[in-house]
Amino acid sequence: MDFNMKKLASDAGIFFTRAVQFTEEKFGQAEKTELDASFENLLARADSTKNWTEKILRQTEVLLQPNPSARVEEFLYEKLDRKVPSRVTNGELLAQYMAEAASELGPTTPYGKTLIKVSEAEKRLGAAERDFIHTASINFLTPLRNFLEGDWKTISKERRLLQNRRLDLDVCKARLKKAKAAEAKAACEGDTVPDFQETRPRNYILSASASALWNDEVDKSEQELRVAQTEFDRQAEVTRLLLEGISSTHVNHLRCLHEFVESQTTYYAQCYRHMLDLQKQLGSSQGAIFPGTFVGTTEPASPPLSSTSPTTTAATMPMEPSVAGQAPPGEAALCLEEVAPPASGTRKARVLYDYEAADSSELALLADELITVYSLPGMDPDWLIGERGNKKGKVPVTYLELLS
Repeated sequence: MDFNMKKLASDAGIFFTRAVQFTEEKFGQAEKTELDASFENLLARADSTKNWTEKILRQTEVLLQPNPSARVEEFLYEKLDRKVPSRVTNGELLAQYMAEAASELGPTTPYGKTLIKVSEAEKRLGAAERDFIHTASINFLTPLRNFLEGDWKTISKERRLLQNRRLDLDVCKARLKKAKAAEAKAACEGDTVPDFQETRPRNYILSASASALWNDEVDKSEQELRVAQTEFDRQAEVTRLLLEGISSTHVNHLRCLHEFVESQTTYYAQCYRHMLDLQKQLGSSQGAIFPGTFVGTTEPASPPLSSTSPTTTAATMPMEPSVAGQAPPGEAALCLEEVAPPASGTRKARVLYDYEAADSSELALLADELITVYSLPGMDPDWLIGERGNKKGKVPVTYLELLS
């Protein structure tokens, strides 16, 4: 118990001297040992890495889970080391509602059939979103979180220890400076020859004794300063090595960022394929219910990248092209040159990207050109008849933006 009380008193004394030194430094009343410029740059770089990693982590969590209540719930489960319960995505929930609506309103009606088709597509979108969230959490969020909760905590601990070592060093410097000043003052007073006729010649003896005491204090302060300097240098080297490791952290985060982009690209490519399939199914259904009308949206859900761009060929989303040569038998035998456009129902369309005709029945397209398009009864809803001057041929709907 006695030993613990002594240690507690010693720790309290050290803490007090550090607090006094820190306060005096803030008020400019004490000198402060400055770190070299390269060390300060490493500290600034580490702080910047930590701050931006936190912001990127938090915003990515918002991207993957926009619901703040759900994020808080997941955070609590992680802190309690419990498995996060499986959560239904918004797409899957919408698919469930549509399927239930179709069952109640009539699955054999046109509206019910369409609800079922859309619900199946939304279910696939929800599953793709679930896979994306899982992959992004493992490959991107987890490494960022590990850095903040692991490496950065170690760096912060060593930085606090370095700060304490610096304060101890500056306390020793100030103590040595005061001891030398007192020693010099005592030495000056001791150089005076005493007048033994005085009634109190003991002042000379006291001055000589004080000079000896201050000399011992100077020696003790110099010894403490050497120890403090050694500990400070050792801690500075440990902290420097940890700060230089931030470069390795950047390399690791760069690899994780590439993996995040790849998973996001895969996710959006899957979404595009599912929506393109749904668009084709709905186009076929709409053509059967409303014959002779235009099918397709005025703008594709996500235009495929132009094949003429060499820099984006590798990133082109997988697209299932409409089968040009598989027209219905009646359409295959149809001679387009003999077909006259309907009196009403023609529209102008802008070509979104280049299209190379597969055979003589199709019309080659150039991006941004304007053509006239129209549909014929019983025609594949994924295709329209396009006219450019005297040339006429089939054109895919997904390559067009209908204007009027």
